[in-house]
Amino acid sequence: MTFRSVLVVDDEEHAREELAYLLEESGATDEIRKAGSAAAALVELQEAPADVVFLDIRMPGLDGLQLAKTLAQFTAPPAVVFVSAYEEHAVEAFAIDATDYLLKPVSMERLTATLKRLEERLSSRGSDEPAAPSRDDDASFPFVAVDVAGKTRLIERAEIRYVESRGDYVRLHTYKECYLIRRSMSSLAELWEPEGFARVHRSYMINLRHVIEIQPFFNQTLMVRLNNSAETKIPVSRRRARELRERLGLGPTGP
Repeated sequence: MTFRSVLVVDDEEHAREELAYLLEESGATDEIRKAGSAAAALVELQEAPADVVFLDIRMPGLDGLQLAKTLAQFTAPPAVVFVSAYEEHAVEAFAIDATDYLLKPVSMERLTATLKRLEERLSSRGSDEPAAPSRDDDASFPFVAVDVAGKTRLIERAEIRYVESRGDYVRLHTYKECYLIRRSMSSLAELWEPEGFARVHRSYMINLRHVIEIQPFFNQTLMVRLNNSAETKIPVSRRRARELRERLGLGPTGP
């Protein structure tokens, strides 16, 4: 699907031009328009509609969240993707039905995933197809909602080093922090293994991007070391060792 028109709204020229360049390289849109403020974006959209608005949050005057609420009142509102250097607004952004939330600097890989989400969302508008899966069950959604002191916080899945099973719960370990969520290890493994995670033990799943060392252990098992603050070592069961070697591009016998 090619979008007819996309509007990039950011008060920083460099960020605006960089995202416009990535969108042009993606080939996903016929037209890329740009605005340096929320007020200028409203003028643009009054002159001609856009399928998608990529919207910065922190801008002078009317900010991105306020603009998105205004756009939601349009007869045919555009899809909104927030682009921000700060993750703290993500909960509020999704509360007003944003399609995605990109953290700066935006990579082409991450933008491609967002464009796929946009395509699925826009193509399903007005159709009789079943509703899209909830974000908890959507592997392309890059954040995980966790409870911190009674507040909901979204953490990036890519920052998770490993997942530890705790019965009906799992612990998500980032570089320094740990978060407990009610979810089974098996359900997370099914969703996240295609996204760069690997189930290595009945009790553990690791993010392959954060493996810094792999060592042979006893009885054909392995031990991996991760790049978190404690350089945690995670055991790999004998049954999972061969699969892990293959995914890391190692030989059949490994190190």
